[in-house]
Amino acid sequence: MGILWTIIIGFVVGIIAKFLMPGDNEPKGFILTTVLGIVGAFVATFLGQSVGWYGPGESAGFIGAVVGAIILLFLYGLIMSRRSA
Repeated sequence: MGILWTIIIGFVVGIIAKFLMPGDNEPKGFILTTVLGIVGAFVATFLGQSVGWYGPGESAGFIGAVVGAIILLFLYGLIMSRRSA
């Protein structure tokens, strides 16, 4: 159930992160934004477990997932801006 919950949170978080961090080099499609949100939730879960914020079976909370998704959107924007230049 932990992975399913992370995917559901990531879906919602991807949409919220896109609204919080709009930009020209950000992903335009709904699907890509959602996938980045899901990956952001997994990244936040992994980093939180590594640091000790979450236990081995716990997933990232909502705020942690939003932060993970915003970090990935920022990195995506950096990579895409270098590609187009």
